[in-house]
Formats: sequence, C-alpha cells, structure tokens
Amino acid sequence: MHALAPNSTRISRRFAELRTAGELGIVAYLTAGDPSLAATQKFVEALAEAGADVIELGVPFSDPVADGPTIQRASERALRAGATLHGVIDLVKQIRSSASARAREVPLVLFGYYNPILQMGLEKFAAAAAGAGADGVLVTDLTPEESAQYREILARHQLDTVFLAAPTSDAERLAIIAAVSSGFLYVISRTGVTGAKDAMPEDLPGLLRRVRSVTNLPLAVGFGISQPGHVSMLGGLADAAVIGSALVSEIENAKSPEAAADALATRIRVLKAAARHGLSRREAQAGVAQAGVAQTDVAS
Repeated sequence: MHALAPNSTRISRRFAELRTAGELGIVAYLTAGDPSLAATQKFVEALAEAGADVIELGVPFSDPVADGPTIQRASERALRAGATLHGVIDLVKQIRSSASARAREVPLVLFGYYNPILQMGLEKFAAAAAGAGADGVLVTDLTPEESAQYREILARHQLDTVFLAAPTSDAERLAIIAAVSSGFLYVISRTGVTGAKDAMPEDLPGLLRRVRSVTNLPLAVGFGISQPGHVSMLGGLADAAVIGSALVSEIENAKSPEAAADALATRIRVLKAAARHGLSRREAQAGVAQAGVAQTDVAS
C-alpha cells in the first residue's frame, strides 16, 4: 500500500529547507473563488510575500462535510461566484505565470472533496493540475483503501498525495495512512470540523508522538490553529502549522479584497514570526549548542 512518491516537489524541497533552518512552517488555506478567483490570486500573492511556506487552495464543494461554518460559508460564496474545479486549476496556471516571484514558487496544494475530481476524470484532473503547476492534492473524503488508482495516477504526474491523520486513529491505522502519503502528512489536532479555537487540545503532543513513530514525513497540524501561541507550542513537535478558518474569516469580514489581502498578510507575518522565534527555533539552537559542547568534550 505504499505511495508512489514523486521524486522531488516544491513541497518536499520547502520542508527540507525548513528542517535545515530549524523552523516551523506555515501552511495557509484559502477557499479558492471567495469572493472571486481574481481576488484569490491577490490573496495568494499576499500570503506568499508575508512568509507562507505552503498554500492550500480549497476547491469549493456543495457538501463540505469536514468543514465548519466559516469555510462552509466561503464555499457557498465561491460557488455563487461561479468557481469550479476547472476554474481553480486555471487559477493555479495564472499564479504560476503572472503572479509575484515568490507566489510563482510557493508550493500549492489543491484541497477538496473527491466528487469534483471523479466528475472530471482522474487522468484528466492529474494532467491538468500538474500542467498548471500544482504540487499536491489533499482529498478529505478519500480513504487509503480506495486510493490506489488515484495515488498511482497522481504520482505519475509528480503530484504529492497528502492524507489526513485523525486523533482517533490507532497505531496500525496511522501507519497505513502514512504509507500512502507523500509531501507531508496533515494531522488533525482534534475531532470535529474545521474552525478556529482559543486553546490547543491537551493530548496533541501525545498524538504527534504517535504519528511521528510511524513516519518520517513532515507533520503539518491543522484544525483550530489561529494564534501565535498555538504556533509556538507546535515548535519541536510538528513541522508546520495549518491556518485555515482564521484566514477565511479575515476575507469574510473585510470590506474589500484589498483590505482582505492586507489582513491576511498581517496575520501570516505575526504567525510566521512566532514560527521563526518560537520553540522550534530555540530547540534548533539548543541542539547546535549541545553539539558544540560534545565536540569540546571530545577535543579535551
């Protein structure tokens, strides 16, 4: 059941750079097409310039069962504005050809549900997504047992297949999920649907240790992360924090797309500062210091 992992993608290269720097990554989620696809391109540029390491483009769907009310409303707005899977793939192509330099290179993950992909056709979808410049795909309602053809076709087009690991999964199940994933593993911090929360679950460190024991893939933690303290807490435990509903709320509450882009950039800069200077950075520096002490001991 092992995934046919792509040799090297923007995703794997970016996580390798973060690991070398001892820095927690920031994965930013947007619902593509909310309020328009043109606005989403501006948001991607703002997020990339502010320091987002990976950007997930949510493909709007009429029945987003894994999402809370914030992202559900965003999907409804995007669908009313005419967003489709074809349109989101065209948006990726547009970003790669005409966005800012940083946005052209930021890893892009198509995030959504399986029905639109099935309607387009797997081979057609994979070829179009890869040709446009997407780097990976995360399908929330596709299980490992049903994913063999999907993974084979996406790997053939050098697209990472990201899967979700849930807090309710036992060690055997986590190992199965990890084996079919590439790029990174998305760890759900708590049961339920998406949505910003004030506090992180108390059992999250234990969950991350359980997942870490079955895979060497980077671990990105999502669901409920919105504050610098959440990001700092993840340092040394995970490889990235996923920010979703908090960003979608900024768009929903802004008076204009320009104001939304500014708000998104401001929030990501604050969260990225926490990632750069929080626990992950201190842990990396401590590791360097310990290595120096060890070399001194050997020399003496």
